[in-house]
Amino acid sequence: MDDLPAVLQASNFVLTRAGKPEMSLEQFRAEFSLPFTKFYDRHTPHIPMPQLEDWFHSSFRQAQASVVELPHARKFLEFCRKKKLRMFLLSTVHADHFAVQGRVIHFHAFLEKAYTDVWDKRKKIHDILAENNLKLDETLFIGDMEHDIETARHGGIHSCAVLTGYNTLEQLRAAGPDLIVEHLGELRRVLQQNDFNIGRAVLPRRQNQKETHQQVPISTVGALIFNSKGEVLMIRTHKWSNKWGIPGGKIKWGETSEAALRREIIEETGLKISGIKFVLVQDCIHSKEFYHDAHFVLLNYTCRTAGKNPRVKLNDEGQEFRWLTLAEAKKLKLNKPTKILIEAVLKSKIVNRKL
Repeated sequence: MDDLPAVLQASNFVLTRAGKPEMSLEQFRAEFSLPFTKFYDRHTPHIPMPQLEDWFHSSFRQAQASVVELPHARKFLEFCRKKKLRMFLLSTVHADHFAVQGRVIHFHAFLEKAYTDVWDKRKKIHDILAENNLKLDETLFIGDMEHDIETARHGGIHSCAVLTGYNTLEQLRAAGPDLIVEHLGELRRVLQQNDFNIGRAVLPRRQNQKETHQQVPISTVGALIFNSKGEVLMIRTHKWSNKWGIPGGKIKWGETSEAALRREIIEETGLKISGIKFVLVQDCIHSKEFYHDAHFVLLNYTCRTAGKNPRVKLNDEGQEFRWLTLAEAKKLKLNKPTKILIEAVLKSKIVNRKL
């Protein structure tokens, strides 16, 4: 479930009632942690926990309509049920809130059992494993917070970190999960590719793991898209350490690079482009900014889109977008390949020519 907006709203309500300033989404993601008592101890130590809980839940009830299912979640659950995989929930969510969400989204129907109201998951994981006769080497804990990874390690089971949640890539990577995926759709593909062998599935993501098969670089395309005002489209994504960059993606077998660029930009932004011009090729090898180890060959372009206010429709890869001048874009927290591309475009003075 994507309850981050509702939790942020309720947490800010708590902070303001306690006489503290509200947090932005970025601040909250950087500060919030489980067990959540640690968060309160840092920011509202002068307020008793029962009062904090009362404020939080009263606000969350009003914000709960914003809680929706995460991209790929339903298909992942359906996939697991079809493959007869046993599924359990271990969550801090209040039982009442879980019941409300269940009546709307019906995810509870996929679960063998839900363990809710658990403040510290590490204290419950062994009970769950024993109670349900789960084999450690066949059990995977999927979560979006450092605490989830710590809980898996505490229980002696495999861990998978998902980027569609609370903690950033940097935080999750520091927790040392066996596997990091962008979303549950990717996890489904990884499990299928590895014949549901969890141990084998996590091997490609482990650091210093000796390769068991030959790998080749992945060819990708991406572009700075200019609008009629001379502004460029910048997009922030989880998979590039929450940094800003350009839309783009992998070239498919039998597809030209320009065809791939048009397709990827439509998929990621909903925009149709023209005036495509090649700028440079970049090698991106073992980038620490990207969410998993990879070797990319990046084909970078410029192009344009029609209209004074082109309508951007991000898919689930993008968190937010901005139309900015190149000078403004340079001031953002950019991923390294985008920084290099912008510098190359400015140096070539391509913005001074008709695109």
